[in-house]
Amino acid sequence: MSDDSIFSGNDRKEKERQMLQEGRLPPGQSLTLKWPVLHYGSVPRFDPARWDFRIRGLVEQPVRLTWEKFNRLPKVKTHSDFHCVTRWSRFDNDWEGVAFQEVLKLIKLKPEASFVLVHAEQGFTANVPLADLDRDDVLFATHHDGQPLSADHGYPLRLIVPHLYAWKSVKWVRGLEFTQEDVPGFWEQNGYHMYGDPFREQRFDTD
Repeated sequence: MSDDSIFSGNDRKEKERQMLQEGRLPPGQSLTLKWPVLHYGSVPRFDPARWDFRIRGLVEQPVRLTWEKFNRLPKVKTHSDFHCVTRWSRFDNDWEGVAFQEVLKLIKLKPEASFVLVHAEQGFTANVPLADLDRDDVLFATHHDGQPLSADHGYPLRLIVPHLYAWKSVKWVRGLEFTQEDVPGFWEQNGYHMYGDPFREQRFDTD
C-alpha cells in the first residue's frame, strides 16, 4: 500500500524519529510514502528514433549515443533515499539504470574537468561537481521500484544523485557538459543553492 494514510499521527512521528536516529532524515524534512510530481514546464514527448545523449565540454572527443546504444550499456540497481528541497523525503527507493561511472568509461576527460553541467529537455540544466557524480550510487535511472519511470518522473532517463536535493536528480536528461568552473544551472540561476546538501539545508543561495 503506497499511500501516506498508513503513516499518520503517532506512527509518522515515530518513523521520523527512527529516521533521525539513523541519520537518514535531514533537518527540516518530513517523511512521505508518495512520490510527488514537481517540475518546471511541460512533460516532454519521448521519440526513441530522435532521442540522443551527448557528452561534450572538457573531453578529448565528444560522444553521441542513440537511445538504442545507450540501452546497450551495462545496467545496475541501487537503493537510496530521496530528499526534495520542498521538504519531503522518500526512503528506500530502488533504482535501475546505467551507472554514471559506466558513462565515464566512454570518454577521456581533460585534466581541468572538475564540474558537470547536466543538460535536459527544454533547455533545462543543473550543475554538479564531478566528484559528486563519480560515486557508486549515482546513476541514470530508467526504472523506479521495479517499474519503468513514468513520463512525469523523468522517463526515459533521470539522473539520480541521492546525497543532494532532488532538483539535482535531473529529469529527462539528454547529456553532460564537463567544465572547469562551477557554472550555475536553471534553478541555481533562480535563487537555489549551488551545491544543495540536504543535511546542511542548502536550499537557497542565502543558506
